[in-house]
Amino acid sequence: MARANSTPLLILISAPSGGGKTTLCRQLLRARRNMVRAVTCTTRPPRKGERDGVDYYFLKAEDFLKRVQAGNFLEHATVYGNSYGLLKSELLAKLRAGKDVLLNVDVQGAATIGQRAEDEPELKRALVTIFLTPGSLSEVERRLEMRGADSPSTIQKRLTFAKQEIAQWRHFDYLLRSTSKQEDLRRALAIVEAEKMRVERSPAPGL
Repeated sequence: MARANSTPLLILISAPSGGGKTTLCRQLLRARRNMVRAVTCTTRPPRKGERDGVDYYFLKAEDFLKRVQAGNFLEHATVYGNSYGLLKSELLAKLRAGKDVLLNVDVQGAATIGQRAEDEPELKRALVTIFLTPGSLSEVERRLEMRGADSPSTIQKRLTFAKQEIAQWRHFDYLLRSTSKQEDLRRALAIVEAEKMRVERSPAPGL
């Protein structure tokens, strides 16, 4: 349960490939009714069942470029020919509405968001970064193999990249070593509650 009158948080969770951040984010959203996910903009067409403004904001390429040039995005990238971007206005609107906002991003995106938030006082004050990682590369490999989505050569490439990502753990506020889904959620919720109780985010106690 969220504390009354506590300052909303911008919770950023990152992890190496196979680290389990998508599962953890889904669990957090179910566990905390006042937490919402940030909706990302994309230039790719909607897939069956996807809704504009719910799953993504679907933009034409020229509209996306205009927003890039206007500096509207906190972070953006192009993946497999499609562009994706996170609007500063999207985060600020939800934080100002009193909602905790959850970001699920890769390590590179986390670094960019952290740097850009330095110039946005509201975002800097709300931002809490968590790096989720299995205890070893062999565990990352085991999880990637269990997914059954990649060839052995692709898994090896992902492992090489995962090693580089894990090396960035010191740039986050918290290191969460993944064990089980239940324990990962318990500790992530403990982090959220602790951040809610920080003095700089709390209203003065009634005396």
